[in-house]
Amino acid sequence: MIENAFAHLPVLEPGTVWLVGAGPGDPGLLTLLAAKGLSEADVVVHDALVNEECLKLARPDTALEYAGKRGGKPSAKQRDISLRLVELARSGKRVLRLKGGDPFVFGRGGEEALTLVEHNVPFRIVPGITAGIGGLAYAGIPVTHRDINHAVTFLTGHDSSGIVPDAINWDAIGRGSPVIVMYMAMKHIAQISASLIAAGRRADEPVAFVCNAATSGQQVLETTLGEAVAAVEASGLEPPAIVVVGEVVRLRSSLDWLGALAGRRLQPDPFRQGGKETA
Repeated sequence: MIENAFAHLPVLEPGTVWLVGAGPGDPGLLTLLAAKGLSEADVVVHDALVNEECLKLARPDTALEYAGKRGGKPSAKQRDISLRLVELARSGKRVLRLKGGDPFVFGRGGEEALTLVEHNVPFRIVPGITAGIGGLAYAGIPVTHRDINHAVTFLTGHDSSGIVPDAINWDAIGRGSPVIVMYMAMKHIAQISASLIAAGRRADEPVAFVCNAATSGQQVLETTLGEAVAAVEASGLEPPAIVVVGEVVRLRSSLDWLGALAGRRLQPDPFRQGGKETA
């Protein structure tokens, strides 16, 4: 019974905030602790990218508050969201802040936790599966593979102002990281791909865009660094997306397990396979 799995887990206490990762999309990827917190919360403050099926794990009388932030769309200011968590906790509520992916991976969880510390509000961090790992796994792309790479870099494609961060050293990343996983990078792929090619990456290096990862609407575009801009424009795909650059993308022809469930024939030797594909 699922209740037995919850028996020895921490309790979400009144006046406390849990910052919880919901994973990349599939509600089955929630942790047991996340599911338990949802069942106990008085208020769930959730992001735009949280699957609605996850919210169904909350009690019928639980208040659901939307606090989504989507690029180019009206949204609450981060400081206001953080202070709302403080307000709810001080009123004695059991508060669960539900974020897509992991709260500490480009999720502003650190900012919210610092505000809770500032106001002496007790909190717990409940990690989730970040989209840069779990979302790519649902596309059949491993972020590491012993025969290809022993390092991976995770970065954001835009900062708080909505532009590509100036602090990213594209030359160093381009030369030093065999696999690059990028969040919120789709809209800036022209600038990013040009920067990576200028840093020495091959124009024919494989790239994949995984849109709506780990959901029923998941779509994957495989292309190359040099053709990425034209491929995205032609595809009509839109964010949210995870973008991955590197030879691991070729493994998708062998490891696209979701495609195999739908009838795709997987290849035993992916490095003899070429071309581009949208699936």
